[in-house]
Amino acid sequence: MAKYLVRVSYTLDGVRGVLKEGGSARREAATKAIEGVGGSVDAFYFAFGADDVIVIADMPNQAAAASLGLTVTGAGGARTSMTPLITPEEVDEAITLHPDYRAPGA
Repeated sequence: MAKYLVRVSYTLDGVRGVLKEGGSARREAATKAIEGVGGSVDAFYFAFGADDVIVIADMPNQAAAASLGLTVTGAGGARTSMTPLITPEEVDEAITLHPDYRAPGA
């Protein structure tokens, strides 16, 4: 499975929902949604700033990640963004590859 950094920013209605239901209920809802697409939650935190929630999750594939993002954003209570995370070993593998590339204007 691939790891993703999931950033969540609540809308006004989403904030009202958190105030009504509490943080633990949102963690449970997120965990249920992620498990529903075959994933699992490694970490779930509320945050200050542009992101209201940070989740580290394992997803079985990109379709599952896209489905989760579309579903959460489509429900209207939050906006999401997802960043695929790679391991140091995957970086080691990447640096052994040598694509043929020319910078613009070079």
